[in-house]
Amino acid sequence: MRRAAARARDQRGYTMIELLMAMIIMVTVVTSLTALFVSGARAELELNRRFEAQQAARVAADRMRREVHCASGVTFTNAASITLVLPGHCPTATGGAVTNVAYTTELVSSGRYKLKRGSTTIADYLTSGDVFAYAAPSDNSLGRLQLDFKVNLMPSQSWKTWRLKTDVVLRNTTRDA
Repeated sequence: MRRAAARARDQRGYTMIELLMAMIIMVTVVTSLTALFVSGARAELELNRRFEAQQAARVAADRMRREVHCASGVTFTNAASITLVLPGHCPTATGGAVTNVAYTTELVSSGRYKLKRGSTTIADYLTSGDVFAYAAPSDNSLGRLQLDFKVNLMPSQSWKTWRLKTDVVLRNTTRDA
């Protein structure tokens, strides 16, 4: 019996302080790793949302380019609103008849606008409502519409602004003679 008691006394375990210190170190490491993973996931989500907003602006510009090329005229209301006159042969004209299509920007919140074709939103997270500039046809040039899309999910962080600026020629306009 004495031998068993002596053997039990000789076996050492961890003290409560050692266990607490090991647990504190482990919790610190796990918390740091969790924060790192959460930060990475947020960055990936933001990157995906920025890419989607930029892609929507590209698609909107491409769609507008096709319609502007086909349009026989543009009514330039202001830098935030235009109306295209689409002849019946244009693919997006309604029922083969002459169709007027309005493109406008609409304020969503402070520093955030969306581009609409009629009542359908085709691009979002624009930082300005003034996206159109129009040069009327002249003696030596066709009509030209300039698109200037500045896209940013967080307008307060201007360094994250992505810009798509392009000129689109109205092929069906006539030069003034």
